[in-house]
Amino acid sequence: GCFECCIKCLGGVPYASLVATILCFSGVALFCGCGHVALTGTVSILEQHFSTTASDHALLSEVIQLMQYVIYGIASFFFLYGIILLAEGFYTTSAVKELHGEFKTTACGRCISGMFVFLTYVLGVAWLGVFGFSAVPVFMFYNIWSTCEVIKSLQTNVTVPGDQICVDIRQYGIIPWNAVPGKACGPILENICNTNEFYMSYHLFIVACAGAGATVIALIHFLMILSSNWAYLKDASKMQAYQDIKAKEEQELQDIQSRSKEQLNSYT
Repeated sequence: GCFECCIKCLGGVPYASLVATILCFSGVALFCGCGHVALTGTVSILEQHFSTTASDHALLSEVIQLMQYVIYGIASFFFLYGIILLAEGFYTTSAVKELHGEFKTTACGRCISGMFVFLTYVLGVAWLGVFGFSAVPVFMFYNIWSTCEVIKSLQTNVTVPGDQICVDIRQYGIIPWNAVPGKACGPILENICNTNEFYMSYHLFIVACAGAGATVIALIHFLMILSSNWAYLKDASKMQAYQDIKAKEEQELQDIQSRSKEQLNSYT
């Protein structure tokens, strides 16, 4: 009774779509949450150590603020889109057919399924670009961190003073060349690497990059699922047409037989 009903309901869950949805939500949450906090920490580091004049990094601050608003939109969109894809997985999986019997497929339903395939493909390509873009701040912070490690290793070597080792943020193009001071050298750079803002921002950018990669994997997973569901709907449509033709032929055959019996009865 109840146990068989639970097993039957569990058999109707599209586990592939469920796993892809969880992975997509996790990746987007990591990218948006960690990216938002890391961008705030980046602005704080620039204002305190590399660009003390507000006008020098005003454009960068506006761009980062705009990116934070874009992150809000991305999080909201993918929350709704993930739910829609999960619902589409429920209603196109073969398990639904086993639970609720035969169902009719329409041209509109197949068109919507094909539209999801195309939209997911476009989003997957876009997220590949987001994944590559999210690796840029990781590369920049890694260069700064590795330079600090070099300064620490040279403290015992008096022939190479650490003051000659610097990091110039202006060469990355995020602040103009007339920004003051624009670079940090020696112990000042080492102190920057030891701050909480640098430590948190560096690791949050790594997590955000990993979240973008997880989202790309989730969208590829969704693309495979949607393609499979679309093929299933297409085959179901052909089967439905075949069954309609077969039923029509059987009905015609029954009509012919019934008319033949009536004529035979009237003759006899």
